[in-house]
Amino acid sequence: MPIPGDLLTTAMAVMPHRDVDRALEMALSLDIPFWPQLPLLNYYEDMYVQASEHFPGILLDMENRTLRFSTEKFIQELPDTLARFDDPALFDISPTYSAVYQRFLSLDLSNRPAIRGQLEGPVSFGFNVLDEEERPILFNDTVRPFMMEFMAKRVNVQMERLLKLNPNAFMFVDEPGLQFIFSAMSGYNHVTAREDMEYFFSLIDRPRGIHLCGNPDWDFLLNLDLDVLSLDMYSNGEVFASYTGAIRRFLDRGGILVWGMVPTNLEPFEGETVDSLEARLLELWGRLAKNGIDTDYLVSRSLLSPATCCLVNPDGTATVEKAFSAIGELSARLRERFGLR
Repeated sequence: MPIPGDLLTTAMAVMPHRDVDRALEMALSLDIPFWPQLPLLNYYEDMYVQASEHFPGILLDMENRTLRFSTEKFIQELPDTLARFDDPALFDISPTYSAVYQRFLSLDLSNRPAIRGQLEGPVSFGFNVLDEEERPILFNDTVRPFMMEFMAKRVNVQMERLLKLNPNAFMFVDEPGLQFIFSAMSGYNHVTAREDMEYFFSLIDRPRGIHLCGNPDWDFLLNLDLDVLSLDMYSNGEVFASYTGAIRRFLDRGGILVWGMVPTNLEPFEGETVDSLEARLLELWGRLAKNGIDTDYLVSRSLLSPATCCLVNPDGTATVEKAFSAIGELSARLRERFGLR
């Protein structure tokens, strides 16, 4: 199984650090490390900006920290982009757009149980980037299919580089926008979204998965052809646990769940202890067990992580780093409880 379970630890990639060395040190402190994204260091590190590199039609204003789209520029740049569609360099992340990625690729990570990369997903990218008419490019029927293919290429190129470091590499596609597609106001319905996401994932090498911190329709996500699903269980665990049938089918297909249980925001974190978080997680697993999902089986197909990323704490990086430490302690406790080495 390329993606291990057994309650090993990983985390979201967006971190509040401005110290590149410290951010990388924290990422490497977890069982399954990743390359950090550091948007407080500079705007290139923003996850939407990183995904936009070489995308035709993009208008990036570093001074005002804006990311826009020009239809005219897209039409002008598209032929050259298509001419380079077999060039991996077009889809990789350059040193300008990440202070950490190339350094991560230079490390010896062969002894890790797995490693992970990430990229902003097409639905969220398409919702976030607006054209000259203030319209999300996701609604553009010409741009959207191209965007699916372009982002899939980006995922695959990164995955290929990670696999050279560790045979158990896998990718998160960050999709916070998926929680909005079920709103009548979104203008992008779940039927179209399913077609787009199924097409997108058909273009992506395995193993592949989604991370999001919101509360979408879990049936929708659990029934996509994913290998791993990462979510904020601290905020949404009670709702998620009610989808027993879909969870069981996801696990039986070989899926891995990443239980984001340690809050990274200052106030919620200070209101919890490792004891309380352990009890809460065991209660969720107990509810699933009552509905027929064996806990040992679930544990074998589960990872642990902080609940979300966080850039806004008044103490800067301190609480996030404490959350990284707490998830390690929680993992150690639960692995001992379940007899895992």
